[in-house]
Amino acid sequence: MSLADELLADLEEAAEEEEENFVDEEDEPAIEDVQEEMQLDLTVDSVKSIAKLWDSKMFAEIMQKIEEYISKQPKATEVMGPVEAAPEYRVIVDANNLTVEIENELNIIHKFIRDKYSKRFPELESLVPNALDYIRTVKELGNSLDKCKNNENVQQILTNATIMVVSVTASTTQGQQLTEEELERIEEACDMALELNQSKHRIYEYVESRMSFIAPNLSIIVGASTAAKIMGIAGGLTNLSKMPACNIMLLGAQRKTLSGFSSTSVLPHTGYIYHSDIVQSLPPDLRRKAARLVAAKCTLAARVDSFHESQDGKVGYDLKEEIERKFDKWQEPPPVKQVKPLPAPLDGQRKKRGGRRYRKMKERLGLTEIRKQANRMSFGEIEEDAYQEDLGFSLGHLGKSGSGRVRQTQVNEATKARISKTLQRTLQKQSMVYGGKSTIRDRSSGTASSVAFTPLQGLEIVNPQAAEKKVAEANQKYFSSMAEFVKVKSEKNGIMTNS
Repeated sequence: MSLADELLADLEEAAEEEEENFVDEEDEPAIEDVQEEMQLDLTVDSVKSIAKLWDSKMFAEIMQKIEEYISKQPKATEVMGPVEAAPEYRVIVDANNLTVEIENELNIIHKFIRDKYSKRFPELESLVPNALDYIRTVKELGNSLDKCKNNENVQQILTNATIMVVSVTASTTQGQQLTEEELERIEEACDMALELNQSKHRIYEYVESRMSFIAPNLSIIVGASTAAKIMGIAGGLTNLSKMPACNIMLLGAQRKTLSGFSSTSVLPHTGYIYHSDIVQSLPPDLRRKAARLVAAKCTLAARVDSFHESQDGKVGYDLKEEIERKFDKWQEPPPVKQVKPLPAPLDGQRKKRGGRRYRKMKERLGLTEIRKQANRMSFGEIEEDAYQEDLGFSLGHLGKSGSGRVRQTQVNEATKARISKTLQRTLQKQSMVYGGKSTIRDRSSGTASSVAFTPLQGLEIVNPQAAEKKVAEANQKYFSSMAEFVKVKSEKNGIMTNS
């Protein structure tokens, strides 16, 4: 088959599929017909046409059995052996399932009343969001909206703040008066909803009273309603006691298949225990962890109840107290982080206080008197540059006239402590004769003179090289290489010695 033949065959198949789809569309009802049917459903006359649980045979039979068992108190002999053999076990399971159907029925009736009463007071739906409170309020108000101000029954249903808002909104509403027929239908729906709610509370009381005899410890932990639900799904208390905790946590999980829609809002692996009151009282981030803990404790409680031990519920109270204690521990704020000090260094311990050696070292490395004078400057005086290079280097107080510090021999206390006494006397003589040794005298020529302060005459012009010449002549005379030994006769012994 060539390429052209294959293309023609594909076109023919596509045409046949379009014809089949067209035939199917003709068989389906038109969109307008579907909308008309929906409008007919919304415009039903009586609430009994949509809420059929109240008149059902199953509802009447279960409520009759409940009334019979409530009238007589259960005996201890009735719960001996397996709990599935108890005569009330099946009634408890059916009654617990009936409460779920009653909840769905109440939602349907609430929607019916809301659609009908929106003609009279459309704003009431947003002001009273609770379904039962809305139904009770509608029954009390009816056509006359002024009753919400001074009606005692309305004050028992709504808070004072809500009553004030409802009364103000009722005075400005754009609703129309209801006919007698419409008002009767609404009142009939309200009566049915209130009676169903009363039956639901009656079932709760019965289940709670009977679960305290069948499974007292399990009922204390998760409540009578949740205990009856997980027992019904597990197939009895005996089967429940044999299940591990991870399976008990999944009892009642609904696997929803949302074709094409997001599944982010669906909680996987969540059953009746996850939706129980003890778990839902926690923050959302702790609920999964709490469900695992509660499921583990429910397993222990179910095993205790299956052997009819601890009929007073002591084990259940102990397990619930342990659960609540762990819940409180999880919700505690984190401890305040304390600033830890740095660890001790690995080096050896050093001396903190200074000793004699440390003080001597500071004296040797301390500033001399010349450096101290050079670092001092007079305020408000222009200093002369020492090197004549405009670098701003001055001698401070050291170069001031009349200070005499330039000519003074600078020997600090540290240096003085280390030199010999002979050298100290020599330096003292030099300072007395020449006014101190300086670098100026070393750089001067043989004919130069210098101004010095002497202790005898004060200011005096002296030749710095004169004393050095005398010393040099003495050295030439006594210590030159050409000098000879002098023969001296000892007067004491008469022996000649060379000196």
